[in-house]
Amino acid sequence: MTRAVCPGSFDPVTHGHVDIFRRAAGLFDEVVVAVGVNASKNRLFTPEERVAMLEQATAELPNVRVAGFTGLLTAFCQEQGAQAIVKGLRGAGDYEYELPMAQMNASLTGVETVFVPTSAQWGFVSSSLVKEVAAFGGDVAAYVPDFVLGPLTERLAARG
Repeated sequence: MTRAVCPGSFDPVTHGHVDIFRRAAGLFDEVVVAVGVNASKNRLFTPEERVAMLEQATAELPNVRVAGFTGLLTAFCQEQGAQAIVKGLRGAGDYEYELPMAQMNASLTGVETVFVPTSAQWGFVSSSLVKEVAAFGGDVAAYVPDFVLGPLTERLAARG
């Protein structure tokens, strides 16, 4: 059985993320969407909220499950018995950022990274950009699942 891990903060999950999960699910027997928990980073949603959103976003993908993790991604991959890490790439900047990490991960444990280019319709979408646009009152409904939109706008309004 081939197992891959799709790691990220997913704060919040976007349609671009779901597209990568769906495509990875077609390449591997099982995909674990790994929600990174880093207490030193200030996130809009709690780890539990992000896991719940991701479970809802991946509910129609029977070979995808969601789990939170702390510490090294490679240690999580070993715990999960994963052969690969799947990362979506929006462009050259993502590649430049992700390549050294992929090389380090392979060096540490032999876990390979598979880069999946984003679909053209989602190539410009990121959680950070979605939050920024939404914070200024922009309509981000086309970029996030319906069940994310309400909590996103409410949380941003509460931050004021």
